[in-house]
Amino acid sequence: MARRWWLIAILLLVVWIGVDLVRPARGSLIHFDGHEVGRLETDMWRSYYGHSSVRLFAQLTQLLRQQYHVPFWRSVLGAYHAARAAVVFQRGTNRAEYERALPDLVSYYSIIRRDSDVAFPVEKTAQLELEWWIIHRERNHHPPGDLERSLAQLQAEIYQKPDGLFDLHAKTRAEAMLLRDARAETGNVSEADWQRIGTLLDTSWVSLQTAVSR
Repeated sequence: MARRWWLIAILLLVVWIGVDLVRPARGSLIHFDGHEVGRLETDMWRSYYGHSSVRLFAQLTQLLRQQYHVPFWRSVLGAYHAARAAVVFQRGTNRAEYERALPDLVSYYSIIRRDSDVAFPVEKTAQLELEWWIIHRERNHHPPGDLERSLAQLQAEIYQKPDGLFDLHAKTRAEAMLLRDARAETGNVSEADWQRIGTLLDTSWVSLQTAVSR
């Protein structure tokens, strides 16, 4: 009898996953809480740099589900691709190795795009995402401003709006990245540093929310 109930439970789970992955849903890249996205990104950075893949995966799932309204199992699949891309990229040492993360980024953005209220080109968006990752990793070989420009170009492509609309978002997000990098190079990112980073990311995502909701 116990085995029978286990089989029924597994069957129901499979049906739930299948329905969740194929049914139409109403996602949104416009209606989100900038404060919450800033908080989640701060937490995700801490997980990423702390090499905590499981925690990063859970945070990505939460972001997709709560802020961008992606159905539960679809958000799990999207988070898997995003976390896998991050891990692959983190292990890379050159552009050819970094580009191994691109297929997962394409899959990630395909899931977001499927039911989104913004019609953005998936492959180009994934390429721009990877490009700012590379610029950030190789920042010592890029002139000042390249990181900010790449961050603004990503959002401009996603929202199909002019780059200049995202200047504040890009500036404060880049500043947060560079602050973390500078502190890490000295051997310690303190709690006060993380609070400052969180403040910058809050400003960044709230400014994006304001820009796209006009």
